[in-house]
Amino acid sequence: MAERERRARIDQPREGRRRWNAPTMFTEETFGVISEKFARYMGTPYFLLGMTAFVGAWLLWNTMAPENLRFDPYAFIFLTLILSLQASYAAPLILLAQNRQADRDRVALEQDRSRDERNLADTEFLTREVAALRIALRDQATRDFVRGELRDLLDELEERGLVLVRREDLGPTDEPFAPPSAPDRSTGSPT
Repeated sequence: MAERERRARIDQPREGRRRWNAPTMFTEETFGVISEKFARYMGTPYFLLGMTAFVGAWLLWNTMAPENLRFDPYAFIFLTLILSLQASYAAPLILLAQNRQADRDRVALEQDRSRDERNLADTEFLTREVAALRIALRDQATRDFVRGELRDLLDELEERGLVLVRREDLGPTDEPFAPPSAPDRSTGSPT
């Protein structure tokens, strides 16, 4: 019976096995940020000057120091090993930083493309609106059209013998045409 319980049962979930999880302080993002900082630092003049000073001090010490104080006396094999190790770590870190930059550039390109598409759609909408306004304004009377119609009416009135007088041309004793007054309703008789 114990053997039967030890066998895997399909109708019951398996007990969870503990898995080893990587420490959370070194996530992929954290490692990428550190590699980018390192790659940026390697491209600065401070790093190049520091590396030059380090190699120069190494060469001077191992050529000028007394024989018993030299730690890399055989054709600088240890220096070559250190520089090769540094290069073997630097190259992948630089590639990782470049890949992350390419990802950021790709995201920025997608955002630019979507913004450009929105701008294009807005421009097309505004173009259609301006075209609709032009079509609507085509039926509207312009200032020159109204002036021309008024001149035609004045000419027609002059042909019929009517004379128009401006208020400014009237004297103080002249009165313009006034409509007849309405009868006074309080007394019942016209005034």
